[in-house]
Amino acid sequence: MSAEEMYQQLKTKLHDVVPDVELRIKAGLAEEINRLKKERHAVILGHNYMEPALFHSIPDYVGDSLELSRVAAKTEADIIVFCGVKFMAETAKILNPTKTVLIPSLKAGCSLAESITAEDVRQLRAKFPGVPVVTYVNTYADVKAESDICCTSGNAKAVVESLKSDTIIFLPDEYLAGNVARETGKHIIFPSKNPNFASTELDYQMIGWHGRCEVHEKFTVQDIQNVREQFPDVLILAHPECSPAVVAASDYSGSTTAMIKYVEQTKAPRYLLLTECSMGDNIMAAHPEKDMLRLCSVRCPHMNQITLEQTRDALLKTQYVTEVPEEIRLRAYTAVERMIQIGGVGKKD
Repeated sequence: MSAEEMYQQLKTKLHDVVPDVELRIKAGLAEEINRLKKERHAVILGHNYMEPALFHSIPDYVGDSLELSRVAAKTEADIIVFCGVKFMAETAKILNPTKTVLIPSLKAGCSLAESITAEDVRQLRAKFPGVPVVTYVNTYADVKAESDICCTSGNAKAVVESLKSDTIIFLPDEYLAGNVARETGKHIIFPSKNPNFASTELDYQMIGWHGRCEVHEKFTVQDIQNVREQFPDVLILAHPECSPAVVAASDYSGSTTAMIKYVEQTKAPRYLLLTECSMGDNIMAAHPEKDMLRLCSVRCPHMNQITLEQTRDALLKTQYVTEVPEEIRLRAYTAVERMIQIGGVGKKD
């Protein structure tokens, strides 16, 4: 596809989202990237939070962490370019170690992944011996290696229930853990908030951690009330990384893929997504017949580091290769593979 053809394709989808002058520049970059992708025998994976011009032009596959993990595990491409954040690129390397995995920017981190260390997990295991550890996929490889199984926001409930254990350690997202605890009927405690906590003091079925997504923690119940006051017919969808109070005040809660499917399969006067704002733009571009409200521009500063320019440079220079030490990779692989095998996408995922 030529740069002009790419421009026309992007203009059709994004004329109400991205300025025309920007579309012309990005169409040229996308054409160059797609050519390099073929020359390098590369596959490009794009998370649902990628900015619209990138999301709708260069990825071979788009989706959430679970979907893209499955693709990364099976691809026969020589190079995997992960347009997402660091823990996602690490997961691709964990699942397909013989491939070269590139991340376009070294600044694409994650507040959740930074909130916990492998040593933290080891200390929790020592404090709660024999209790299985469920770790959210939004963590780094060394933390996954200390875990029994990983989960995504799309299968967290299914993963917890699969363990058939009276007590679970669920790390590191405080809000996701709270939402899963509510769905599974478990009483949750957060010993990380109380260093002097003694495990014999309380009755509990889930042990959480004090980590939060810096995007999703910004949404409040007051935000929902304000929007409903102005748009009483709005259907509000919240990501499970939002607080339990926000999730309870919303009409639906699900992973990014689940939210996309819910919007596609329902007919509401208007929708509001409480998640990273680029995803709303991407849905608007794909479904112009849907009326999508914008609460505010809550952009993930880490996802925002991934640009078309940096993706091109990654392919040109084989830049920012993601590596995972083999001893850590093998242990993390077990936890990630168990997550993939469970899958689990439903109404409350």
